[in-house]
Amino acid sequence: MIQFSGKAILLDIEGTTASVDFVHKVMFPFVTNNLVSFLDQSWERPEVASACEQIAKDFGNNSLTSWAESQSKSPRLVVEEKIKELMRVDSKTTGLKAMQGLIWEAGFASGELVAPIYDDVLPALTKWNQAGIDVRIYSSGSIAAQKLFFGHTQHGDILSQFRGHYDTTSGGKKESESYRRIATNMGYAPHEILFVSDLEGELVAAREAGVQVAAAIRPGNAPLSETANFPEIRSFSEISIH
Repeated sequence: MIQFSGKAILLDIEGTTASVDFVHKVMFPFVTNNLVSFLDQSWERPEVASACEQIAKDFGNNSLTSWAESQSKSPRLVVEEKIKELMRVDSKTTGLKAMQGLIWEAGFASGELVAPIYDDVLPALTKWNQAGIDVRIYSSGSIAAQKLFFGHTQHGDILSQFRGHYDTTSGGKKESESYRRIATNMGYAPHEILFVSDLEGELVAAREAGVQVAAAIRPGNAPLSETANFPEIRSFSEISIH
């Protein structure tokens, strides 16, 4: 049990509020399996063009056009090939996350995707909000993807449980400065925030920034190292608010 007397709780998603398996075995394959048809049908959409330009910039190119010309390929083919490559290595780049979010949007809208959050999550979110705790999300997935996820759970739309969302545009999750930046944006001192994640590197970075941390021990999560020294929870019910 963790005794928390701060003002805000910042949550990871994968391995913390929902299963790693759902993300890796359902959501990621959905992107891979629907990529070609999505690009064929949505290439002219402004938000798709924006994501493509971001992918180009993520790899040091001035624009998608110049990138494609340097490879003597069409912009469409360059984007498709790069996304497939990035998906294979589970890249966290901003452009890829934006594109994944757009493809997931189509899946959630059609009902093909439903986010199965852990059973203990919604009761805890409700309890924390009733206690006046500021609950927000910090995930490597884009803010748009986060909102899709929590807007289409097995309990329906639970977005009202969160006061804000952060993604890699606030910085990498293994960089301590990201947590200082988020704390400033939230309007709290770092020590007033509890960050919950399953990943050791993220917990280390948050703690270095002065944020309180808790390791989420969920089925299927990678084990912490023998040298890890974090408070551990197996359910959000183990976080006691004071």
